[in-house]
Amino acid sequence: MELSPKLYHYFVRPRWFSNKFYDLIFGDYVDFKNKKVLDFGCGIGSSSYLFEPSNYFGVDCDDKRIKYAKELYPKYNFMTTKNKLLPLSTNSVDYIIILSVLHHIPTEQLTNNLKEFKRVLKSNGSIIIAEPCFFPKEHIPNWFMSNFDKGRYIRTEDHYLEIFRKANYKTKVIKKYNQLLFYNKIMISACLDA
Repeated sequence: MELSPKLYHYFVRPRWFSNKFYDLIFGDYVDFKNKKVLDFGCGIGSSSYLFEPSNYFGVDCDDKRIKYAKELYPKYNFMTTKNKLLPLSTNSVDYIIILSVLHHIPTEQLTNNLKEFKRVLKSNGSIIIAEPCFFPKEHIPNWFMSNFDKGRYIRTEDHYLEIFRKANYKTKVIKKYNQLLFYNKIMISACLDA
């Protein structure tokens, strides 16, 4: 069963949880001040409030979630995108944030997305990724994620890094952490490999 955007907002990403979650993810690692940000897979726009409206652009493939994001955060830019091209100019984005999205995308499609990210990302820009991740010897969380998460493409650390490296990105694991007891997550930064 898929939750409606409103139920998702209240039960999965309520504001108090988002505040704690984003502080844990970004903390002192990233300074978004005066930076143009693309929120890829923004859903209902839960992270938009972290940024100035004029510096934020959220895209998602779900029309209902985008519609609800526009209701929640009317000053922000949101758009539904279902094709390979992002509605952004070349070299226009400082950061692309991808929060719990890639495990819903097959590798072939992700490889195409990474090509498009190269187009919109500034030469000194970065992608910040936070994703569920299978960790060695973490049998209970791995089992839980495999059986209860709707994402069919949860990967290992090596698999995530390899996908980005094959697309000519330099990657760095920023941190590994546990979220809500049964979710192992990994935070990665990726930038263009000159």
